[in-house]
Amino acid sequence: MTVQVKICGLTRPDDADAVAAAGADFAGLVFHPGSPRHLRSEQARAIAERLRGRVRIVALLANPTDAMLAEAVAAAQPDFIQLHGSESAARVAELRSRSGKPVIKAMGVSDKTDFGGLSGYETAADMLLFDAKPSPGATPGGRGRAFDWQLLRTRTIAKPWLLAGGLDAENVGRAILISGASGVDVSSGVECAPGVKDHDAIRAFIAAARAPEFAVEERT
Repeated sequence: MTVQVKICGLTRPDDADAVAAAGADFAGLVFHPGSPRHLRSEQARAIAERLRGRVRIVALLANPTDAMLAEAVAAAQPDFIQLHGSESAARVAELRSRSGKPVIKAMGVSDKTDFGGLSGYETAADMLLFDAKPSPGATPGGRGRAFDWQLLRTRTIAKPWLLAGGLDAENVGRAILISGASGVDVSSGVECAPGVKDHDAIRAFIAAARAPEFAVEERT
């Protein structure tokens, strides 16, 4: 099975075109005021229209209120909601029901103890994403830090999942081989400045992730 690729943190319409042309599977739009990739509703709407029908659109939020969720859904009309905060499994299920959209739940990882809540999220979410655990008070996502990919290698995970954190074209193949990931997510690893995507880097990342030697068997 070909590795799935998500390019997150788009802020410009031409970046959306580059992501679609390069053949990404998912594109992420950030609705989190603390992030340099945060989009206002009108920006998100314009970028989403460039992506629609070409790439699956993901609206990323962190600990959103119901009003924040409604605003993001109205602006982007996403295919998925990604929750990148400290949402409980019960809150994930509630937001999934409220939005009517499938949910990707991000989990921060630094060691094996961080998988303690995995079973609850496997029940509540449609997909999972494993990222480096942020430092206290840090902005979710796009920090460019990796974690120990071996922590995922032998773990049985009941839902489809993506690997994130510190990935770029140089290391994504090794990350796939070590972790066993069938999907990868990148933001800062394909940027020339925070929120400004490098189109050559996007193409290189996708080509590296989908190199034949990194193709994986389908997982459940």
